[in-house]
Amino acid sequence: MTTPTPSKILLMTVLLFILSSAAIFASLCIGSVPLTVSSVTDVLFKFITSNNSADSYTRAIVMDLRLPRAVFSFLVGAGLSIAGIIFQVVLKNPLAEPYILGISGGSAAGAVIAIFAGFSFAYYITVFSFAGALVAIGILLFISTGRWGVSSNSLLLGGVIINAFFAAVVMFILSVSTRGEMQRAFFWLMGDLSNIPFSTVKFILPIVAGGGILTFVSARKLNVLSLGDETALQLGVNVRFYSMVIIVLASLLTAGVVASSGLIGFVGLVVPHMVRLTVGADNRITVPASFFAGGTFLLISDTIARTVISPIELPVGTVTAIIGSPFFLYLLKKESAKLV
Repeated sequence: MTTPTPSKILLMTVLLFILSSAAIFASLCIGSVPLTVSSVTDVLFKFITSNNSADSYTRAIVMDLRLPRAVFSFLVGAGLSIAGIIFQVVLKNPLAEPYILGISGGSAAGAVIAIFAGFSFAYYITVFSFAGALVAIGILLFISTGRWGVSSNSLLLGGVIINAFFAAVVMFILSVSTRGEMQRAFFWLMGDLSNIPFSTVKFILPIVAGGGILTFVSARKLNVLSLGDETALQLGVNVRFYSMVIIVLASLLTAGVVASSGLIGFVGLVVPHMVRLTVGADNRITVPASFFAGGTFLLISDTIARTVISPIELPVGTVTAIIGSPFFLYLLKKESAKLV
């Protein structure tokens, strides 16, 4: 494994930041009402300089609708991608991601219960969703933790069972729900990034930024853990302690993101693999690269979802699933071939 220098990591991070910023700016111009580059630039410049002379119609589209949604979708994608890379490294399984481990399923059950109970404010749905994710995490860690730490196989099998259980809970609630409750729950379950206020962006920003920084700081430990438990122990790493800490970090990051955005699968699966194929397996590079690549991937997916059959808007989860499902089957086939 070639050791990346600090200057190389910094240069790559700056380049990815510029590319991500360009993607966010492009998403502000694209939509059912197309805007020119100059008009969007004018609104942003006058907002930064506290100048209220920008066209009110264009300003409302950019500042109230598209900018919070673009930033939010970027943060959700970045958070899911970081959580995915953590699970894959610690569990040493390329198929591991929050959606498959059942954490997203627990979050979904919490949100549907909140909708069925009649809570109309997004705040309560977020709280219930977060609580559901924590319940799933607790069950997952309880059934997969043994004497020598967290078992990868038990964690994945437990995730499948937890997903099935919470899916049954969701189906039961939907079967006794009204048409309005069912429609509302359906959009949340498919991933809903519409009507995002800046207050939601403020809620998720410290969660994703903090999770990203902690993961980057832990990148050397992730590299050692990826060498195998026995080798990591010989190098002086407390495998059980660090595995547990990092899994809890990824689980909390997932819970915070999913509680705000709904179920968006396959981002945490597809993006880390694409990044590894591009920049290699050193987590000091793949962690920051996955952060920006995951954010940009979901931002582009969301732009497609809201424009491909405009004015009708697709749930963004359908776009990521269409891209992610074939990729998942490819990985499954690849892993099966290794066992033959």
